[in-house]
Formats: sequence, structure tokens, C-alpha cells
Amino acid sequence: MLVRGDFEILDSSGNEVPKNRETVALCRCAGSRIKPWCDGTHKLLRRASEN
Repeated sequence: MLVRGDFEILDSSGNEVPKNRETVALCRCAGSRIKPWCDGTHKLLRRASEN
């Protein structure tokens, strides 16, 4: 999921997660190794489910 603009991302304790860009990609597949950010793992999971 792409998020753009002025926003904050909070962890489960309510602490702000630092971001380095105005637009970020958040993980929705739960497979990313760098949560909450997307690392492209969803592409690998999709291919694996097709086989």
C-alpha cells in the first residue's frame, strides 16, 4: 500500500516509526522482513502460490 503526504506511522506502543520519504510503501502481505515497510516479498508469495 502506498501512502503519500503528511502522516505519522505509529508502532503498537504508540511510538512514531521514523520515515525518510514523503511517499512510503507499507506491507500488507505480512511477509516483509522490514515491516512496516514493503520489501517486495508479496511478489515471491504470489509466484509460490501459482505453482
